[in-house]
Amino acid sequence: MSEPRGTEPSEGTTQRLPALGRQETDNGDVSGPSGTPDAGGPPPASRGEGGRAGRFWSARRVPAGIVALLLLGLAGLFLYDVVSVRAGRPGMYWRRELARQLAERPLDDTWVLVGAGVAAVLGLWLLILALTPGLRAVLPMRRTHADVRAGLHRDAAANALRDRAVEVPGVQSAGVRVRRRRAVVRAVSHFRELDDVRTDLDAVLGDAVNGLGLSKPPSLSVRVRRPGRKG
Repeated sequence: MSEPRGTEPSEGTTQRLPALGRQETDNGDVSGPSGTPDAGGPPPASRGEGGRAGRFWSARRVPAGIVALLLLGLAGLFLYDVVSVRAGRPGMYWRRELARQLAERPLDDTWVLVGAGVAAVLGLWLLILALTPGLRAVLPMRRTHADVRAGLHRDAAANALRDRAVEVPGVQSAGVRVRRRRAVVRAVSHFRELDDVRTDLDAVLGDAVNGLGLSKPPSLSVRVRRPGRKG
């Protein structure tokens, strides 16, 4: 007596199950669980522009700490002197001497001009620190998300370009210096024509600079020379 044939697969056979995450439509497109076409690319939030990629601002902790300590010490000295005078004691000698010197010395005196120049230089330095972003060694990268910022250190960018430069046939060694707006490449070629090596370096390093993902890719300056004679 033969067994009835059911719908369940017998042992030792395989059965193709439907995919849960991605399905194929009639026209060959791949769709997700909701049935919407999925191109396999990044989500829409990462495709658009994430905003302006400005330079990173330094915290300026050391200059701010020095200025705060100096102001705190100066304010403490003046406060102590005012309290001493109010208590019936004579003022500090340095303050009385400073007041006398400022009252007696003319404005064109050498020490007055030197003090004014030092104060002006310090004030200009503080203004420059307050109005400039700093962190010149960090190059801002393109923003793909509005709430994410990334930066690339100059040394890391120089290492990446140098690794690509030494892969060019004919390049024996290479030195790269990356600045904010310019990348200077100095290569040494021990065979091939220098013009051919320079052309290959321009093409390879141009693609490498674009691949770094910087918001403002630096311009390239490539120089190729022969190795110096030994001895």
